[in-house]
Amino acid sequence: MRSSTRQTRGNLPARDLTVFAVLAAMMFLSRILMQWIPNVHFLGLFIAAATLTYRVRALIPLYAYILLEGIFAGFSVWWIPYLYIWLPLWGMFMLIGKAKLPRRVRPPLYMVLSGLHGLSFGILYAPAQALLFGLGWHGMIIWVIAGLPFDVIHGIGNFAAGVLIVPLADLLTRLDRGEVV
Repeated sequence: MRSSTRQTRGNLPARDLTVFAVLAAMMFLSRILMQWIPNVHFLGLFIAAATLTYRVRALIPLYAYILLEGIFAGFSVWWIPYLYIWLPLWGMFMLIGKAKLPRRVRPPLYMVLSGLHGLSFGILYAPAQALLFGLGWHGMIIWVIAGLPFDVIHGIGNFAAGVLIVPLADLLTRLDRGEVV
């Protein structure tokens, strides 16, 4: 275990605070820079790699990113689903991160998991839309179907970016151990 950066009494070590701030900023910046391709970004990549490395603490950069989105784009009804929309992705990587998988199995599995989250984004977003706008069950289904082409693009983008999950998680692990990168 690392002793110099261990969490004590709820304090976040400076190294972790710095890495988490950079991860949140990179999530936000990647989403801004990739706006020219609708629904393609590197959020899944960053969330997956951070979760594999930092486990529960990966929620810190995730929610810092969500806060940045609200600050810069406005806290409106579109923002409410952001409070839960990435938790299934985080949860999948929390579960799979405990498994002792062969190294060659991890990249394709991580790519598929990330792609599935992108593909299901509209389905995950739909309950909030239905509740906030009174769509009802029928309206929610129509909303999901109408957004399906965008979810397919989102899934493909997440799948492709997923190839970088293992290298980024390895880099974050080395940083977490205090190894020179």
